[in-house]
Amino acid sequence: MKAQTSVENKLPFQDTSLSTEERIKDLINRLTLEEKAGQMSNNSPAIERLGIPEYNWWNEALHGLGRSAVATVFPQAIGMGATFDPELIKKVATTISDEARANYNEAVKKGYRKQYSGLTFWTPNINIFRDPRWGRGQETYGEDPFLTSQMGVAFVKGLQGDDPNYLKTAAAAKHYAVHSGPEKLRHEFNAEASQKDLWETYLPAFHALVDADVETIMCAYNSTNGEPCCANKYLIQDVLRDQWNFKGHIVSDCGALADLYNGHHVVESPAEAAALAVKTGVNLNCGNTYSYLPEAVKKGLVSEEEIDKRLATLLETRFKLGLFDPEDATPYADLSAKDINTKENRELAKKTAIESVVMLKNDGVLPLKNDLSKYFITGPNATSLEVLLGNYHGINSNLVTVLEGIAGAISPESQLQYRQGTLLATPNKNPEDWASPNAGNSDATIAVLGISGILEGEEGESIASETFGDRLDYNIPQNQIEYLRKLRKAAKDKPVIVVITGGSPMNLQEVHELADAVLMVWYPGEEGGNAVADIIFGKVSPSGRLPITFPKSLEDLPPYQDYSMNGRTYKYMKAEPMYDFGYGLSYSSFEYAPISLSKISVKKGNSLIASTSVKNTGKMPAQEVVQLYVADEQTSVEAPRYQLFGIKRIQLEPGESKQVSFEITPEMMQLVTNEGKKIIEKGKFKIYIGGSTPNQRNMELGMPKVKEAEFQVR
Repeated sequence: MKAQTSVENKLPFQDTSLSTEERIKDLINRLTLEEKAGQMSNNSPAIERLGIPEYNWWNEALHGLGRSAVATVFPQAIGMGATFDPELIKKVATTISDEARANYNEAVKKGYRKQYSGLTFWTPNINIFRDPRWGRGQETYGEDPFLTSQMGVAFVKGLQGDDPNYLKTAAAAKHYAVHSGPEKLRHEFNAEASQKDLWETYLPAFHALVDADVETIMCAYNSTNGEPCCANKYLIQDVLRDQWNFKGHIVSDCGALADLYNGHHVVESPAEAAALAVKTGVNLNCGNTYSYLPEAVKKGLVSEEEIDKRLATLLETRFKLGLFDPEDATPYADLSAKDINTKENRELAKKTAIESVVMLKNDGVLPLKNDLSKYFITGPNATSLEVLLGNYHGINSNLVTVLEGIAGAISPESQLQYRQGTLLATPNKNPEDWASPNAGNSDATIAVLGISGILEGEEGESIASETFGDRLDYNIPQNQIEYLRKLRKAAKDKPVIVVITGGSPMNLQEVHELADAVLMVWYPGEEGGNAVADIIFGKVSPSGRLPITFPKSLEDLPPYQDYSMNGRTYKYMKAEPMYDFGYGLSYSSFEYAPISLSKISVKKGNSLIASTSVKNTGKMPAQEVVQLYVADEQTSVEAPRYQLFGIKRIQLEPGESKQVSFEITPEMMQLVTNEGKKIIEKGKFKIYIGGSTPNQRNMELGMPKVKEAEFQVR
């Protein structure tokens, strides 16, 4: 069905010469109460008498067009976080939105308006990955609010485009707020967070995306500090609308309004839940609770005027997308099938996958030559498509596994043997092993181990997880460790390279001891196998950085359900980690010059410039991820040890040096008090610039020495 566009039949809401406010008012005035309720549900029905087609608001694009047409599959979000490269991630999101618009245009031509064909995307997930056990942490950009903000803003800008009149697509920041498991309890759980933790850790990324004009905020399933997030006056009204001046629409997570009476028990009926959500400020219901709005009006629980107000905000998004305008009105009308799954898009997926790979260990065996006499590739994930995808994924006609990538990269005269060797996970002892002896008669063994989306993910999706997608056992499946021991024994002094897949930290202590080299490749997308091969054989140097700390053991962390940041992430963790946030090795080596400060003493509210020179002292061209950390050394309340406040990715040829500068702004000097207030206190501050956090463990593992400098705030 097409909207009426002829001059004689055009209704005021279809008249592009009128203001959006006038058009919205005209449309709302033409709707019945039942029709209004329908338009505020994710599966909005057609209104044939007005020429309005159906529209389904629910679409996904976490790391590519998800659950929809065949499209480019980029690395999972946690892998994008590992790139530490916001400029690249904006390009990725721009490509995704091109494909999304193209898919929408093609679908509408066919009359297809199914779920996952629209233009409103419920992504990115900017929750803080505070605990490795959370199965959905793979959807985030990691544990740090600054990195998450940088990546999230870049992704939103790429999705929404830069046209002054029309959105290319609409992005959504989720899940607002303080949401990171447990999955099993999410429909009833109350996350308790102090004002300090709220404003220091859980809210900054949402604030950054609101400032970047994100169109949508999705409220979470759980409660925060005693109020369900989708009926939380403090979060929605006081913070989001009043303090941050958010103008877009708010959507409930799917089924979250039913949780108001089924899980949180703050009301007793669907009509009461619908009224409470409208009064709090939720514009769109993913679910069917808003179908009870007419009943709620009849019972006097909410007024039709309140519904109109929420609907007006919601409809503005559809007008911004051009959904009530002629098909050729937007600048995106020419995007079509030719723009989906292109060669250029595939190259971008590969580049992103390469930048996401983190080399955790290398005893000098990498890069490998690609013309050795025999290679052995093995492990449960070597041929797995599942480990390329992660969750909320799309589909592509050419998904390159690690085996396929290695096979395509070695010389024709070389032999390549493959045996799976062991299952992904099994409680039973490994059967008779005919595979591991191949490590003894091969020049190099590549073992692809780790986990996949069947073991970690969202409630109901991880079919092999007994804990609803969360990973309450931090270890790699024991059968994989036993198999790696056999490989090590058979290989003797020949190299064993371990490729780890997964979306979260895991216990890699024994893997680190047994392997000569370890690569963390996450869920690397359609070009994952080729990206891994390019790194193993030295076409490029690894340059990814960990966006989350890998603790040695879960015993080093607070209880999972404890939302206090005390003891968590690189900022507050007291135990020495296995691998720290920001860590990642290279085939080259880098040297940092001493930091030069434009001032060594500043008044409150003033900035200064910190500069250094970075030199590639190795023999291979490589990218270095330069990181800035700021530490407040004299505080009246507990503060992070140091905080990331700058990232710059630079390319350096052997022997080349580049100057890198960061502005140290007043915002970087702020301290969050126990009451959640941001203040600047006088005293000593430290600045660290290097390729990782200033953790001694990183230096021991081979990272270049981090430089430091001091300044005073007076």
